[in-house]
Amino acid sequence: MGTRQDDDPALYFSTHVFVCGNRRPEGHPRGCCASKGSEKIRDYMKARVKELGIKGVRINQAGCLDRCELGPCAVLYPEGVWYKLDSFAAADEVLEQHMIAGGRVKALMLP
Repeated sequence: MGTRQDDDPALYFSTHVFVCGNRRPEGHPRGCCASKGSEKIRDYMKARVKELGIKGVRINQAGCLDRCELGPCAVLYPEGVWYKLDSFAAADEVLEQHMIAGGRVKALMLP
């Protein structure tokens, strides 16, 4: 994995959140994040980031993040921390504890 160089441009976003939006056929053995509500969670997080005034953050929908069985899932960069976001309350915990306070939400982190 590369490292930032002194002459790299400044980061455009301080935090980039990718929320899985993959949709598999009904009954697929691995399941999918979209059928577990990931799209609503993503939309909620986008609205909450604005409401809370968190600057430098981008909430995006991703294609398959390949952790379907553990979802709905999201990954936050530049840290590379993965979370299970199965409710609006879980999303709020990540926004407040990880993005605002700079900590982690251990109970929601994926291995």
